Amino acid sequence: MPRSPSRALLRLGLTMASLAVLVGACASAAAPSKSPSADATKDKLAQVLKRGTLVGYAELDYPPQSLRKEGVARAASTKCLPNQITAQEVTGFDIETTKLVAQKLGVEACFVQPTFTEVTAGGWGDRLDIAYASGAINAKRMEKLFMTQPYYYIPQRFLVRKDSPYQKPSDLDGKTLGTCTSCTVESYLQGTLKIPGVDLVQKVKDPKLAGFETEGPGIDALATGDLDAFLTSEPVALEAIKEGKPLRLLDEGAFSMYPSGFVDKGSGLSAKAFVDRVNEIIQTAHADGTLKAMSQEWFGTDYTTQAGKFDLSLLGQEVK
Repeated sequence: MPRSPSRALLRLGLTMASLAVLVGACASAAAPSKSPSADATKDKLAQVLKRGTLVGYAELDYPPQSLRKEGVARAASTKCLPNQITAQEVTGFDIETTKLVAQKLGVEACFVQPTFTEVTAGGWGDRLDIAYASGAINAKRMEKLFMTQPYYYIPQRFLVRKDSPYQKPSDLDGKTLGTCTSCTVESYLQGTLKIPGVDLVQKVKDPKLAGFETEGPGIDALATGDLDAFLTSEPVALEAIKEGKPLRLLDEGAFSMYPSGFVDKGSGLSAKAFVDRVNEIIQTAHADGTLKAMSQEWFGTDYTTQAGKFDLSLLGQEVK
């Protein structure tokens, strides 16, 4: 999605120092996780530790969650493959969460860029180890993916044009609403969304949906009057407004969701040790305030505390 380079650079300059202290992208900053006795050809955690890299997801036009550092070259010494992005080239809340997990595992973070639809479809073929993509826990995704401890909790809000007559969600009944394709908000508006542990209220009746691969083009379409509204996460909506787009938020939100790290069920490897270790890392980062500080740095508010309280047992998933 189109973003202002100057804004991204300013945000980067303000956050580099504190994130280096909080997260530390270098694997040497933490003792490596102990390699399990499992075979690296059969166990995901053993595979990651043997390889020495954690391959995460990057959507580099999605600030403040994920963006490329302008003018920063690829790391000269890296274990990342030539078709992977090195950690020093990218940043953002989702990116830094991936780096945090890699650092605690004692490996190097590398990044690839499949589409979000490909991520949620599973069947990654070990091209990707984990995806922090601001993608939320929902029952449909759990058919293909394991969910890890949520890393933040975000309201989903309706964006409309400044000159729009719409004041509340029910004003959008039957209107044309934009969403990102394969996103939780799309399922919500379709009436098919189920989030374990969350009671949902359908606030818009019979919307006409317009799907976009990422939020940026959809928000631009709203700004030019091609849509009546766009449903997206609060941080994305606020970023668009800060950029000067002629938009405003309805006071009443749609619902709130729990973004999680996704792990592919179809890798053919045992994921239990890996998922357990990731959960431990994220739970510790909630408890010691690391994720809260990261959220305040990137979003100006704490979106993480509620996520730290989420009870994973509500999901009823059996990780093998």
